[in-house]
Amino acid sequence: LGVTSVPVQAEVADSDEERKMGLMFRESLGEDEGMLFVYPDSEVRHFWMQNTTIPLSIAFMNEGGNILRIKDLTPHSEERVSSDLPAMYALEMTRGWFKLNKVRMGQVISGLPSVEDR
Repeated sequence: LGVTSVPVQAEVADSDEERKMGLMFRESLGEDEGMLFVYPDSEVRHFWMQNTTIPLSIAFMNEGGNILRIKDLTPHSEERVSSDLPAMYALEMTRGWFKLNKVRMGQVISGLPSVEDR
């Protein structure tokens, strides 16, 4: 994946089971590593951090890869964080990664799998 000029190594969660597990029970993430959640359609998405120990930030994207919302997530929190708008993708990175790399709403993430790729 390409986020501005920073290449990202993202594990892909594109099945119900993989999306449900997410980054639960992980101890750490490497620099510029994350998890990309891929959905078959666009709708408002909700995430929470049950059983997740790593502090994360999440970016929700539409089907064109445009970032709709970026939020910080709190480890072990069951509070739901919403995309607010219909999203087809979500990218979780170590908390603060988006800010550190000057990634903002409206920017486009490249290299996302298209509907035809799935």
